[in-house]
Amino acid sequence: MTAFSFATAGRIVFGPGASEQVPELVTRWGPRVLVVLGARTDPAAWPGLAGLPSTAVLHRSSGEPTVDGVQEAVDHARQVRPHVVIGWGGGSVIDLAKAVGVLVGGTGSVLDHLEVVGRGLPLPSASVPVVAVPTTAGTGAEVTANSPVLVPEHQVKASLRSRAMLPALAVVDPLLTLTCPPAVTAATGLDALTQCLEAFCSPAANPISDLCARDGLTRAARSLRRAFTDGSDVDARTDLSLAALLSGMALANAKLGAVHGLAAPLGGMLGAPHGELCAAVLAATCEVNVRALTERAPGSPALGRYREVARIVTGNPSAQPDDGVRWVRETVRALRVRPLAALGLTPAGHGSAADGALRASSMAGNPVQLTRDEVLEILVRSS
Repeated sequence: MTAFSFATAGRIVFGPGASEQVPELVTRWGPRVLVVLGARTDPAAWPGLAGLPSTAVLHRSSGEPTVDGVQEAVDHARQVRPHVVIGWGGGSVIDLAKAVGVLVGGTGSVLDHLEVVGRGLPLPSASVPVVAVPTTAGTGAEVTANSPVLVPEHQVKASLRSRAMLPALAVVDPLLTLTCPPAVTAATGLDALTQCLEAFCSPAANPISDLCARDGLTRAARSLRRAFTDGSDVDARTDLSLAALLSGMALANAKLGAVHGLAAPLGGMLGAPHGELCAAVLAATCEVNVRALTERAPGSPALGRYREVARIVTGNPSAQPDDGVRWVRETVRALRVRPLAALGLTPAGHGSAADGALRASSMAGNPVQLTRDEVLEILVRSS
């Protein structure tokens, strides 16, 4: 067996109502609390927020983190000097909180440490403790060690990345996702399913990431449509929250693939939500990957992985990879995922998107090396 390591959040608290424990759980770190929230989150609406010390300082986040937005939050945090940072919101809010936690103790700028378009200097080896409380079920950001940052002037997303960015505590409460509208449920849920699938088919998969990915795939497959149809279905919401958590644990310890390789440049070009971009290209990417493996690497273990994925998601013990691709395509259609053209991608942008995808770090985790023509085919099929 190949040696591997596995790292995740310092502690995970999961279950309906778990977020109400946050005020008690954070007291161990000290009284100065900085809470990163979404722009429209009402602290009074949730006991876990309302019960925080009256001295807690709020920082509002709007949309996906940008270089300027992260720097503004870090500057604010350096004035507060928090003992603990709480990220309460979707994946973007949690990613911002993780960036604040690791950068607040230094004096440099975001660009000093940003990959690709920044200086790429190593991040500090320690972070102010970060408590991640997700209100969507998708990215698994509560257990990952990076923060994607949008760089509008370069039309790319780049990452801050360090094991120090793993949250000290993840509090996952499915009840916080009950108000997610159907479109958000679909995009985030398909992102979680994608992360499980890509981590499972990655050459860097290991026995523990496989356990996470298999269970995450099972839960997402059986509950995505239910939660989309009936947002008040607590059992389905619980399945999706756990699938998202497991997907984050899997991807943080294996690798992703071409879906996320494409989502990186597309996010910078279009500014569309990450989960929606992943969902839009998922079916075509699976189809092209399976065909490329069949033609160029028929003995690859990844074909067996795609076969197992097909059997998990369809529930058919005899399913083949093509059956899995068909299930993904039908599910994306049933969840009314918008194609890339509706998200703003024109044929003129296909070349730039393909080139950006081929440079993206996630492409290194794809189970087969795709050609530029194959990447372009994915974009055309997804439009």
